[in-house]
Amino acid sequence: MTVWIAVAVTALGCYLVKLLGLSVPAGLLDRPFVRRMAALVPVAMLAALTAIQTFGSGQALVVDARAAGLAAAAVALLLRAPFLVVVAVAVAVTAAVRALTG
Repeated sequence: MTVWIAVAVTALGCYLVKLLGLSVPAGLLDRPFVRRMAALVPVAMLAALTAIQTFGSGQALVVDARAAGLAAAAVALLLRAPFLVVVAVAVAVTAAVRALTG
């Protein structure tokens, strides 16, 4: 029963956040600063998530095969490779480093 209460509270919270977003006045959304922030926040959040997933392990910072995969993906992006190629390069390099080190 406790799980269903948590699900209901979460669903209600999501609905209220959506409602809050719809109730923001249009004049506020048309300001240049708000537009700029709305464009930059998703990029910053994705970068933070990538950094945490790459260099985090519990409460510690680590540099392992994931960092090599991220570096390889960055090089592929600099070479303007398609997205699927970037992902494949990152996977291949990460797997190769893991195979060589462990």
